[in-house]
Amino acid sequence: MDKDALGLGGGGPMAERPWQRALLSLRYIGSAGARRALLYALVRDAWNRRLPPPKGPWRPVGPPLAMEALPGGARFRFPEAELEALFFPGGLRLTWSPGRLPPSYWNPELSPIEPLREEREGRFALEAQGVRLEVGPEGLRFLRAGRVFRREALPERRKEAWRHRVALAPGERLYGLGSVAAPLDRRGRAYRLWNRDVGGSYGPEEGPLYLTIPVLLSHGPEGGHLVFYENPHEALVDLTQPEEALWTFMGGALRYHLFPGDPKEALSAYTALVGRPPLPPRFALGFHYARWGLSTEEEVREVAEGFLARGLPLSALHLDIDYMEGHRVFTVDRDRFPHLEELIADLRAKGVRTVLILDPGVKAEKGFPPYEEGLREGVFCTLPGGALLKAPVWPGWCAFPDFTHPRARAWWGRWVQTLWRLGVGGFWLDMNEPAAFAAWGDPTFPLPTRHALEGEEGDHRLAHNLYGLLMARATYEALKGETARPFLFSRSGWAGLARYAWNWTGDVESSWPALRRTVGIVLGLGLSGVPYTGSDIGGFSGHPSSELFLRWFQVGAFMPFFRVHSAITTPRREPWRFGEPVLSVVRRFLELRQALLPYLYTLAWEASQTGLPPVRPLFFLDPSAEAEDAFLLGEALLVAPVLEEGVRGRSVPLPRGPWYEFWTDRLLEGPGEVQVEAPLDRIPLFVWGGAALPLLEGEGLTLHLYPDREGRAEGLLYWDEGEGEGPFRLDRFRLEGGRLLWAEEGAYPWPWEGLGVRLHGKELLGAWVEGRWYGAREGRLRLPPFREARLEVKG
Repeated sequence: MDKDALGLGGGGPMAERPWQRALLSLRYIGSAGARRALLYALVRDAWNRRLPPPKGPWRPVGPPLAMEALPGGARFRFPEAELEALFFPGGLRLTWSPGRLPPSYWNPELSPIEPLREEREGRFALEAQGVRLEVGPEGLRFLRAGRVFRREALPERRKEAWRHRVALAPGERLYGLGSVAAPLDRRGRAYRLWNRDVGGSYGPEEGPLYLTIPVLLSHGPEGGHLVFYENPHEALVDLTQPEEALWTFMGGALRYHLFPGDPKEALSAYTALVGRPPLPPRFALGFHYARWGLSTEEEVREVAEGFLARGLPLSALHLDIDYMEGHRVFTVDRDRFPHLEELIADLRAKGVRTVLILDPGVKAEKGFPPYEEGLREGVFCTLPGGALLKAPVWPGWCAFPDFTHPRARAWWGRWVQTLWRLGVGGFWLDMNEPAAFAAWGDPTFPLPTRHALEGEEGDHRLAHNLYGLLMARATYEALKGETARPFLFSRSGWAGLARYAWNWTGDVESSWPALRRTVGIVLGLGLSGVPYTGSDIGGFSGHPSSELFLRWFQVGAFMPFFRVHSAITTPRREPWRFGEPVLSVVRRFLELRQALLPYLYTLAWEASQTGLPPVRPLFFLDPSAEAEDAFLLGEALLVAPVLEEGVRGRSVPLPRGPWYEFWTDRLLEGPGEVQVEAPLDRIPLFVWGGAALPLLEGEGLTLHLYPDREGRAEGLLYWDEGEGEGPFRLDRFRLEGGRLLWAEEGAYPWPWEGLGVRLHGKELLGAWVEGRWYGAREGRLRLPPFREARLEVKG
């Protein structure tokens, strides 16, 4: 992006490493690929010169002149623009025009709420749902309960570009923007919003990355809110100034949605608009293994057997581009994978699902069926004048489906179904920023590339950031005809990706600083409406030490997406290759992950209902708490990973309330910093005082009660068959005054033999259930189903 063209000047702190990246890329694509990348960069640049960024002076829109009532709001007329403001449940939508609106790829059905309107001497106001919008010559003010929580200057225009200034309050913290390798609080830096393949490796201060989203969650003394800009054009968000945020969009109308409220309230309202995640199949919450370079059927079987023979739980095994014939999408190399269907079936019989990678590029090869059929159906992206767009990726020169066309999505879906019917468990969507191999510059399509955009027609400037989202949509919709709960994860996307796919954080380098940054990336994605994500454990592009791999694995055990993955150029990374004590500690954390499955599955159900991510910042529980080296898993667990080499203890910020140290049951009080031990075989892990935590133990389920100061605890458990759309059950547990109450709803039968109960902080002697005494053994109970149990404790 030309920052001077945007009127910002200067560079951001996220520096490129072009020569190092070029050398790394050459290792991956070889000399023939490098020649294609050189030619492609020349061609792309020639096309891009036809669409230079807008230049010239910024023009103010001028003072408001008049207000016209609209259902749910009003239209305000300015000398150089118009503003439409609409109230709907949970928020407001504001649209500055002129400028083209993108096709709506999220929930378009807004129910307008009629506001009160005021007009006095060139000033106007609307008020509804306790929120007041004031429009005057100096800009816009938003108030809640009489307090101003957001101030905006009137925007400016430069041809089709918009510039928007928003005042920032002292102490206001900002989160979001999607996948960002930067501190969790985004203030102090500038960010380019343009999905980008980083070329095989990125470090802790680089960007932009694969999945950018124009959303910021504000949390501060003036009250909280979330803003989502419904504009997929390239943008720059400059947060380097202490008193203002500056948003600049290179085109389109300036439309944004504003959701006032605390972080959970605002995030829930935002995800109701753009889409919440469906409930995943339960296997997705287990442990996944991937490796670029598992190049034969025998290698895959050897790896799977290696996990199972060593007692290491494995839910899914992923096949990278190695399974394809010449890296061609929708093919299977029958020389190296002659019996892929049998392999998939054998693994599934052992409880291991197979996930296949898919890239959008279709090799432009005469006689290749997907290519020939795509040409006949006209589903590929073209250049101005109708010539087919071709760009180099793994198979060589490729054509690319235009996922902004319903016909292309349907065509893609039919080919996806052919692979699904091999018996696979899901798909891994890669290279969909969209990426192309280019020797320099932006590794994507030429900006003049034509897209259908649902019949509205346009170029790549508008479609680029939508490409990964719509590839995920096409794949998801195809699988919905085959299975009730598709499992997909996608490297790229945009607002609303969670409706279709999970995410992972891409080709992160293997280093301690990268591990530390990963925690913030996952938190930031959750606060941007992408709740299911995780990183390549150990880093993608290097060789982690045993200690780094182990500490990364311990963090990953508490992330929604729990996967080991690495590049073909790195040493193998199965846990046993690190020897002891790594193997034993990995087994311990894999078993803990299995034990947490009921809790994780319940959090997944909550995400489908509220949009709240499983991994959450500490301020979700305590507004004054702030950390990016610790996080909540739901509200019951606090995880404080070890992120530095050689560390065997650390300081942990505890939010308010009592906390139990998971490993020792030691009771600690928050708020405040506590110093705890962190030997190599564990990391600091705490349970909130007041939680009832369901854990799998052996063949049964045990409810672990961690009472608060008043002896109360409560928790939820959601369960069903794990796939499909059959019956479910929702169990609510509450401990109060020594009584453990159990309420249930739903038709799915209780799947375990009774219920185990363990009380933490006190010695449990037994319980009375319907007049019958059940004694505890070593502080543990096994009870039949009940509505009320009276617990007896020592003392």
